Amino acid sequence: MERSRKKPIQIYIEPKQNDVLEVLSKKRGVSKAEIIRKSLEKYLKELPIEEDPALGLIGLGSSGKRDLSQKHDQYLFKYTSYKKK
Repeated sequence: MERSRKKPIQIYIEPKQNDVLEVLSKKRGVSKAEIIRKSLEKYLKELPIEEDPALGLIGLGSSGKRDLSQKHDQYLFKYTSYKKK
């Protein structure tokens, strides 16, 4: 997993889940948080594509550009360069 700034989150788990996490943590020499992060990552990767939250972005806007898929890098560069001025 890439090193990045992690966001804190509070969750409640069942006592049995905590017991299993405790054993795994000691056995593998990693934190319970790391086990939870890796489990979440695996779960999210296995989601069916139709449940992918990113799909909700499709069709949100209209650029009017007919060649956006081919020239998206050029448009992004032009837009970000324009914003910096």
